[in-house]
Amino acid sequence: MKNQIFIRFAVTLLVTFGINSGAFAQQIDETDPYAMVQGVATLTFDRIKNEKQNIKNNPEVLRNIMKEELLPYVDYKFSAFKVLGKYVRTTEKTKLQEFVVVFREYLVTTYAVAMGYYDDQTVEFEPASNVKDDRNVTVRAIVKDDSRPDIKIAFKVRKDRKTNQWKAYDMVAEGISMLSSKQSEFESILRQDGIDKVISLMRDKIDKPIALKQKKEAE
Repeated sequence: MKNQIFIRFAVTLLVTFGINSGAFAQQIDETDPYAMVQGVATLTFDRIKNEKQNIKNNPEVLRNIMKEELLPYVDYKFSAFKVLGKYVRTTEKTKLQEFVVVFREYLVTTYAVAMGYYDDQTVEFEPASNVKDDRNVTVRAIVKDDSRPDIKIAFKVRKDRKTNQWKAYDMVAEGISMLSSKQSEFESILRQDGIDKVISLMRDKIDKPIALKQKKEAE
């Protein structure tokens, strides 16, 4: 049940952060968390609609789209360390580096799979607040879907101390954190079998082909 819920929530993350990192990148203000999230969202809906036929013809296109469009706005290294939690301190540096690399691909695959559920949802964001010296901000929104009840979500973004740019690292949907969910999923495996087992499980998912699972009938 929880996995099905997060598939729906992950769709929103994708359509919010998956813009073109080349032609559109200049239009995104990464120095303002609200402007960054909302700007990416606006461009994303147009991009997804334009790519719909390509995605239908070849679902694997989604994986490339996630790498090219989503990752520039996600702090996947920070997310990976958050998922590992206390095990960051007891894991060898080389193994940590391997975990981050695989986790990056795992996120790409997870979001690409979730993308198969996209069916023209829209997102309404709360008004911007004054962030001043804040380095962690939560941007709240509501997902509007004609076929389902509204979903309350929140994007957690953090400011890079070196670049002063904001990047997303977690999404909370109906009170459930995606990172906390993954941390809970992996914790017992880390404790019993170690990080190599988690890496292996992530690789297994990465190796599976992407399949569309749209809810609505194709037009």
